[in-house]
Amino acid sequence: MCVACQHTIHKAQGHLGWNNAFEPALRVAPGQTCFFECRDASNGQLTPTSRVADVGTLDFGQVNPVTGPVHVDGAEPGDALKVTIHQFEASGFGWTANIPGFGILADQFKEAALALWSYDKTGQAPAAYGKSAKVPLKPMVGTIGNAPAAPGLHSIIPPRRVGGNMDIRDIGTGTELWLPVEVEGALFSLGDCHAAQGDGEVCGTAIETSMSVAVTIDLVKDANLATPRFTTKGPVTRHLDEAGYEVTTGVGPDLMAGARDAVARMVDLLTAEHGMAPEEAYMLCSVCADLRISEIVNQPNWVVAFYFPRIVFA
Repeated sequence: MCVACQHTIHKAQGHLGWNNAFEPALRVAPGQTCFFECRDASNGQLTPTSRVADVGTLDFGQVNPVTGPVHVDGAEPGDALKVTIHQFEASGFGWTANIPGFGILADQFKEAALALWSYDKTGQAPAAYGKSAKVPLKPMVGTIGNAPAAPGLHSIIPPRRVGGNMDIRDIGTGTELWLPVEVEGALFSLGDCHAAQGDGEVCGTAIETSMSVAVTIDLVKDANLATPRFTTKGPVTRHLDEAGYEVTTGVGPDLMAGARDAVARMVDLLTAEHGMAPEEAYMLCSVCADLRISEIVNQPNWVVAFYFPRIVFA
């Protein structure tokens, strides 16, 4: 429990989808610190006893719940919320799944797959994956944002200019995130926490987990932001850098095709060098490897690189 928090928003106070007509779960003054209890991305459908068959029976109308919304006094369209993330309280259980039809290589990985994680919820020691891999943990918030101005119910899945399901690995402890406000009170929510994720979240899931998050919500008047921005308090890859990286690339005139090629070649590399099944390698890439645009000026071909941290097999 966050002793410095003025408010707690319980996991039962949540919603699925964005809608500016939702009643606030809480009203706060700018500058107050709130403790959000968050469900995992499956909304409790996947548990420590789940099997791969359970992936195929997921109710997608229940996925990616967020806790909130929180009405921030004085927030108006054109303002921004500055959200400072202070701490995470983890559950110790997580899951990663290949969900058919989802992910950057959905056409190559058509069968469901599931990995269950038991991780250190206090010291955050690297979490075991199979017999030979250990993934360094870095808790982060996958979905965080304000309600959009457009009326009605909107899917929680795509990100928007007011935030949402951005899945940015570095929105973690110490990060200050600015979110555009489109409606009175902002109607801020967060959820979809991950114990670890690679930039790109290439198979569509990370180490999905239930967590509680403490944040301070400040109001910046007349910020007029076009899209979210954030500041980190220090290095963002120190937990992965120690042993260097294996890097594969995709080269060509289409960035998405290049990203797909880079990921597919890393899956091939991991299966060849570590004896992993392709679907195991694909899910492992999603929780710890980073997609980067390495070159986008030497037309007509661009370079996308995929960085896999060697420390995972150290």
